[in-house]
Amino acid sequence: MPSNQGYSNACIGVGLRHAHYEQALSQPSPLDFVEVHTENFFAAGGASLAVLKRASELYTLSLHCTALGPGSARPVPELNLKRVSDLVSRFDPLLVSDHLCFTWSSLGAQPVHLGELLPVQRTEASLDLVSDNVDRIQEAIDRRMLIENISSYVEHSAEEMPETEYLSELVARTDCGLLLDINNLVVNAHNAGADSPEAEVIAWIDALPQGAVGEIHLAGFTPVASDEIAVDDHSQPVSELTWRCYAHAVRRFGAVPTLIEWDNALPEWAVLLEQAARARAVCERSTGEAIR
Repeated sequence: MPSNQGYSNACIGVGLRHAHYEQALSQPSPLDFVEVHTENFFAAGGASLAVLKRASELYTLSLHCTALGPGSARPVPELNLKRVSDLVSRFDPLLVSDHLCFTWSSLGAQPVHLGELLPVQRTEASLDLVSDNVDRIQEAIDRRMLIENISSYVEHSAEEMPETEYLSELVARTDCGLLLDINNLVVNAHNAGADSPEAEVIAWIDALPQGAVGEIHLAGFTPVASDEIAVDDHSQPVSELTWRCYAHAVRRFGAVPTLIEWDNALPEWAVLLEQAARARAVCERSTGEAIR
C-alpha cells in the first residue's frame, strides 16, 4: 500500500467513481488518496474487488460508508458490519467514515435499509444511542471512525441541543472524529434562509472543538434562487463561498485530509484533479506551509 510518509497531516483526494476508473487506474494521478463508497465493494470477489485492489496499488484509500447508520435505533446488521471490518483489515485505509444519520428500521423482524441519510433528533436519548453505535462500530473496525454532518431538509420539533454541541459531546464520549462537510453546511444555511450563509457556516465551524475534525469534504450543488430549496447533489464545482469557508476551516483545524466530492453530472477526470489542486493551494496559503 502507498505510504503517507513525506506528507504533513494534510493530504488531498477525490472520490473515485465508476466513470473515472479507466483514467484513474491506468496510471497514478497527483493525489494523496481516493475515497470509495464502502458498500460498493462488499462482494467477496469479482470485478469490484479487483478495482479496489488496483486502486490500493496506486493510491491510499479512504472508506466512506453510507449505510451503517449510527443514528439508527436498530443495530447495524452483523453481516454489514463484518463486511466493513473485513475491508478495513484487508486495505488498511487512511480514513473510515459514515454520517450522523439513521438508515435502518424494521419490517416485522427483518432489518430494512431506508435508502436515505435521515437526520437524527438531537436529544440526550438519541445521543446515548448514537454513542453506543459508534462505540460498537469502532470496536468492530479496531480504529477511530469519522462522523459526517449531513444536509438536512427537515427540522425536528423538539431539539434539545445545537448540532455542534451534539457532535462535540459525541466526540467526547466515543473519541470518534468528525468529517466536516462544508458544502452540507452551505446547503443548510441557504435552506434556513440565513441572512449571511458565510457567517453562519463560519460560526458553526468555530463552535467545534479543536482536534475533533479528521477530514473535510468539499463539493458543489446546483444553484437555485434564494427562495428555493437547494439539494446537496454533488453535481457542480466547489462554490466560491465554500472555498472561503474551507480556508477558514484549515486556519482553525490545520491541514487535515481534504476530499473533493462529485457524484452526479460527473466531469472529466482532469476537472477533479484541477479541483484537488485548488484545494491544495488554498490549504497551503491558509496554513502557511507547503503540504507536498
